Amino acid sequence: MGRSGTGASGGNGIGPAETCDDGLMSDPDESPRPPLDMLGAIGKSDAELDEHSRVIEIYTMEGLLRLWWFGETGATDVVLMCGGAMGGVLGPGRSLYFTLGRQMAAQGRAAMAVDYRKPGDLGRCLLDVCAATDLAMRNGAERFAILGHSFGGAVAIQAAGTFPAATAGVVTFATQSGGCEEADRMGDVPLLLLHGGRDTILGPENSSMVQMLAGHGEVRLFPEADHLMAEAADELEAVVGAWITERFEAHQAQ
Repeated sequence: MGRSGTGASGGNGIGPAETCDDGLMSDPDESPRPPLDMLGAIGKSDAELDEHSRVIEIYTMEGLLRLWWFGETGATDVVLMCGGAMGGVLGPGRSLYFTLGRQMAAQGRAAMAVDYRKPGDLGRCLLDVCAATDLAMRNGAERFAILGHSFGGAVAIQAAGTFPAATAGVVTFATQSGGCEEADRMGDVPLLLLHGGRDTILGPENSSMVQMLAGHGEVRLFPEADHLMAEAADELEAVVGAWITERFEAHQAQ
């Protein structure tokens, strides 16, 4: 996703749209290509689950990219939700991503949970998120909030550094610091880092490290929460939903 996006054609087909540069190109002599083109998709299908959500599957030779889309496909504000190194689409807390997706849909916004082709592969997972962004922009999206749990925190940070102008804010949950070495590429994109005080998998110092690498950001600790942050589920739902709404409104007003 280029730093100065050009918009996109309508519909949710696969064709020219946003470009994805910043190290994602395999050949530096080639012109930047749209992320969906870079996937090398060989097929696509989608189905409506209910009035609030649908599933989109994009088939590639390197695996299946599945997107759980909540809300209107033409929404201008879209939340991108990234899972951990083992994959998954429900997020931390008590299925926060599902709850947040419904909340965004009720507000007239949209949310996408990205089910990676190859969980744990940072480069491929970043391309998956760029492709999801590309798809949303083809349908009218203008700004994004990016969420990431654990390994997904690094995916979210790198995605924000790839298209900072379109990013309204980033929220990480129990993030790792590995992969966030160039967090300052986000510029002044608002950053909220949430971490459990009893996280024995990735300690709270990881969020503090990312804050330092980015040069800004707010770290909030939940003393009784572990890596999955289920103990802080109610607080997460309240804090994250309100924070994202504020960031979208502030970004739109700029």
